[in-house]
Amino acid sequence: MLPARSRVSSRQEHARVGRGGRRFSCHPLVVHALRTDDPGPARAGFVVSRKVGSAVTRNRVRRRLREQTRSRLASVPAGTLLVIRALPAAADASSAELGLALDRGLAAVRSARSRPGQPGSARAGAGLAGAGRARAGQAGADRGHPRRSPS
Repeated sequence: MLPARSRVSSRQEHARVGRGGRRFSCHPLVVHALRTDDPGPARAGFVVSRKVGSAVTRNRVRRRLREQTRSRLASVPAGTLLVIRALPAAADASSAELGLALDRGLAAVRSARSRPGQPGSARAGAGLAGAGRARAGQAGADRGHPRRSPS
């Protein structure tokens, strides 16, 4: 079990990390991370939805994730808030597989170049993905190709 000082426990903190933090996909997990100016230790919270399975399955996945995170939390920069979200495939993953996925996610968190206290610009690739979808119809026009007219 994670000590209380190492947990993201309140709904507001979960929402803050989800909205303002960066997102790193490492199947079967998604790691949300927000660096803060807080000098305290890194803290982690977990989200295991009903899509993962029954209550027994969700609790087993959550226990495995807590144990895997406990041993790795010291390697995350101080003041970082993490929310680790399990995807439905986590139900069939072993503890070792969850640990490897968590290692990949935490390595991405450590190598991310975000400044503390900068919510908004923090989502990994969000600006690019949104811009790409918004300009999808203009891509051909930029290369000198006429746009297709709706039929």
